[in-house]
Amino acid sequence: MSSVEIRKVEAADTEMRLDRWFKRHFPALSHGRLEKLLRTGQIRVNGGRVKAADHVATGDEIRVPPLGEAPKPGRETAAAKGMSPKVLEIAEALRRAIIHRDQDVIVVNKPAGLAVQGGSGLDDAHLDAALDGLIFDGTERPRIVHRLDKDTSGVLVLARTRLAAAALTKSFRARDAVKTYWALTAGTPKPMRGKIDLALMKDGPSGHEKMRTVLAQDREEDDDAKKAVTYYAVVEHAAQKVAWIAMRPLTGRTHQLRAHAAFLGTPIVGDGKYGGAEAFLTGGVSRKLHLHARSIDIAHPAGGRLRVKAPLAPHMAESFKMFGFEERDGDDVFAELDE
Repeated sequence: MSSVEIRKVEAADTEMRLDRWFKRHFPALSHGRLEKLLRTGQIRVNGGRVKAADHVATGDEIRVPPLGEAPKPGRETAAAKGMSPKVLEIAEALRRAIIHRDQDVIVVNKPAGLAVQGGSGLDDAHLDAALDGLIFDGTERPRIVHRLDKDTSGVLVLARTRLAAAALTKSFRARDAVKTYWALTAGTPKPMRGKIDLALMKDGPSGHEKMRTVLAQDREEDDDAKKAVTYYAVVEHAAQKVAWIAMRPLTGRTHQLRAHAAFLGTPIVGDGKYGGAEAFLTGGVSRKLHLHARSIDIAHPAGGRLRVKAPLAPHMAESFKMFGFEERDGDDVFAELDE
């Protein structure tokens, strides 16, 4: 930018601190230079002098002096922010995995094995670290509004603006989102469809915790147990050895689907944590977790519904082929729940 510009504050930025407004719209501007421009009166709001901590409102006019050329959004912005080669690689993979994008929302088909956020021993090899590479034509860094386990693939929704994030988070908290997962289980659940209502609580030493199912009659004694409900239905099975099941969680507890599947005596294929050796099949079946977030149906921040489906992860597609399962729409097994 080589001349003075007057910018009007949009609704998405209302009540934001002025320094944060500049960080969002002019990421190349350092805080030190911003403070100098404010002290000398080169930056003004509605014609008056302001401070970095002042808040702006919709319709405010911000005088922006010449700042030079800002980096373009996307890969260039990501590189300018010092993203490591590993994070740039993750960002490129995520861009290829996008299955829906509009001005408010990005939906990616998260690869299995990619953590959503950082943790012990992960450094910056996680999705959150790569979000600067998904800015595209926007002005804000995308926000994570829900999560998937590291080893679970499939639909992951990202908000592109602060207001979209607030709307999506509200929908998730109100349990408006309808999420359907596909899994392969070692053995066929009996009955072949039903409702699992088993509370879950953390158990085990720090760093090695797992979720333990708690029966209804024991809930009063286990104050830390949290209600967890899952609907499931077998879509197809192969000689009782393995089953393709659809799962719809009504709650969102840690490892809920994995713990509930194991309780049925049919752990998810590849889930050694909850199924032990029984979860690993012979005959060349991948040892990766066979759990995939197939679809989501949620209120769109701009109105209407957002409905997105994600193709299977490569290792699951290979297992489907091996057992003669056709990757088709299995969501209709829950049709009666949607009525």
